[in-house]
Amino acid sequence: MARDPSTLRYAETHEWVDVQEEGGDKFATIGISAFAVEQLNDLVYMDLPEVGRTLEVGEEFGEVESVKAVSPLYSPVAGEVVAVHTDLPDNLDNLNDDAFDFGWILKVKLSADLPETLMDFAAYQKQCSEAG
Repeated sequence: MARDPSTLRYAETHEWVDVQEEGGDKFATIGISAFAVEQLNDLVYMDLPEVGRTLEVGEEFGEVESVKAVSPLYSPVAGEVVAVHTDLPDNLDNLNDDAFDFGWILKVKLSADLPETLMDFAAYQKQCSEAG
């Protein structure tokens, strides 16, 4: 099932969040937005966290490197990493075509509600248009 960008929540730092409930627990799938991928251009490396790591909101969990810059990746949610997309670092070109489905980075079992600072799609688009 294709992920609809208009239904996701977004951090100011360009990570997207898709929350699903499974067996009474809430899980957040996290990736970086198509806007971020476009701005970084020519991705060459991505560092992923380990399964089992506990993340806090705003904590750096990895980085993505392009020919232009190295950018940290920040957790938009609090919880335990339960899965990482291990195929992603070897297929970064696919992020250009599919930042929202193939481009997921990690899945986190939430330990708290989503932060109120996460934006809906309209607010995120406004932020991106203002950033140019």
